[in-house]
Formats: sequence, structure tokens, C-alpha cells
Amino acid sequence: MTPQTNTAAAAGTWRLGDLPVNRVGFGAMRLTGTTPFDDGMPRDRERSIGVLRRAVELGVNHIDTAAFYFSPTRSANELINRALAPYPEDLVITTKVWPGRDPSGAWWWAEPAQLRGQVEENLRQLGRDHLDVVNLRVPPSSRTGSIGEHFGVLAELREAGLIRHLGISNVTSDQLTEARAIAPVVCVQNPYGIGAPSEDRALLRRCGELGIAFVPFFAIAGPGREAGPAAGDNEAVYAVARAHGVTIAQVRLAWTLQQGPHVLAIPGTGDPDHLAENVAAGALRLSEEEMGRLTSLWPVGE
Repeated sequence: MTPQTNTAAAAGTWRLGDLPVNRVGFGAMRLTGTTPFDDGMPRDRERSIGVLRRAVELGVNHIDTAAFYFSPTRSANELINRALAPYPEDLVITTKVWPGRDPSGAWWWAEPAQLRGQVEENLRQLGRDHLDVVNLRVPPSSRTGSIGEHFGVLAELREAGLIRHLGISNVTSDQLTEARAIAPVVCVQNPYGIGAPSEDRALLRRCGELGIAFVPFFAIAGPGREAGPAAGDNEAVYAVARAHGVTIAQVRLAWTLQQGPHVLAIPGTGDPDHLAENVAAGALRLSEEEMGRLTSLWPVGE
């Protein structure tokens, strides 16, 4: 990898509806602290603002966020607003609704009638008059049920001009079918990475066939999820990293991006050095042999 290729454009582009984005984006979850799911120490405000501005300088034009990404003293949406408004014309900001948190940080799940309030909360915090993409983030308890009532409300808000495009998150293939019968879906945001189960791999392939962006989260963390990557990793991943002189995280991101041209990445960090590494992973090309070796790390029985 050469310095001039280490930008978010190195992995190519895809479209979220009519909005072109570089395939390497940025996830805002960790800007407010360790994660919004624990009581980690808040990050330095100016450092987080600097990371956002540096991301845009490196070609990132797709930022994933949510109103519920906040810690006692930091809000991801407000940091984005402070760092980047007035927003670059090509910047696409994706957010998500259905989960929510009250001012004390306690979690709640919105009824359909409450979704408009969640959308408006994102609009206020980001300083926008419409949202580029809103994902309906499905709770774990609803992954086998209908999402039609909730998604239908977002479709109405899209018709009203508050939302430009719709996506869904943490869903099954059946729920994708249900959503597409109500309104166009431009992206599916699901957990995915090395070792993903067959159901997730099938959904990634289906999105490619439909021309829908597949946006993995936890591509680096894997089963560690919000807590971050586990201390140990498979020796095959280490071997590929050593061969290229890169980090484990970069290998995992590169492998994920090579799953298809419709696959986007949204790695998150509050560290400027990690940001540069994540963006550079878009220029890392793994060989067919390396891809096969890593793909063989599926769970037993898969």
C-alpha cells in the first residue's frame, strides 16, 4: 500500500440509493467514550472532533451514527455537527431508530407512533432538515417477527420529506422481503465478519443480487461485539497480517470488503492512528489463497 492510495476511495464506491459513497466509512459509536453501552470514561472532545475532521480529509463520506450514541458528557450526533457542519455536499450521514435511551441513559424501544420523535431528535442534533438514510434497527426480540408496522411509519416519513432513503438493521432475509414490499431498501446493516454463520452469508449474497448495500458492523470486533475484539485471534489471521505487515483489524476489514462490491465498512474509533489504519485497509488486497484460508474459519457445521 502506498500513501496516495490510503484514502477511503481506494476500495471503490457504492450507492445508497442515489447517494454515492466510498466503501470505507466511519462508525461514530466510539466517539463518546468506550461505547454507549457501558460507563467508560468520555473521550477528549477536541480529539473526537479532530478524528471526524481527519476522516473526511481521508475521503470518508459515509458516517454511521445514532441519537442513542451518547455518554454522560458526549453525544455522537452533536460531535458530528460541531466537527463537520456546514456539511460537505458529498457527505452521507446514516442513523438508526427504534432503540432509544432516556436522559439517564436507560434503554427503551419505540412504539411505531414514537418513531417520528426519534427521527426529529436526530434532525435536531445533527442540524439537518432531512436525514440521508435511516435504518430501522430491529431489537433481538423481534428478529423472528414482523417489522411492517414500524417500517411503514418510516416509509411515511420518507414520503413527507424527513428521510431520503431507508435501510434496515439486525434483520433476517424474511424481514428484508417484508420491508421491500413497503418501500425501497437501500442498505442492510447486520453483524458480519470472519466466521459469520451461513444465514448471514446468504443474506449478504442476496443483497448483492438485489443491488442493496450490505453494511457489516462488528467486522473488527467479531464475537466481542460492543466490547471490542477479543485478546486472542486465530493463527491464520495473524499469519495473513504478518505477511502484509498490517494489523489484525486491517485484515478483518479487508476480508470483509472483498466479500463483494456492495459491501461497505463502518469501522469506528476515537483514535486518529486507528482511523488511518482502518482507512488504509481499503487498499489492502488479500490473495485468493488468503481469502480461502480465512473463509475456512467458519464455525464447525457451517
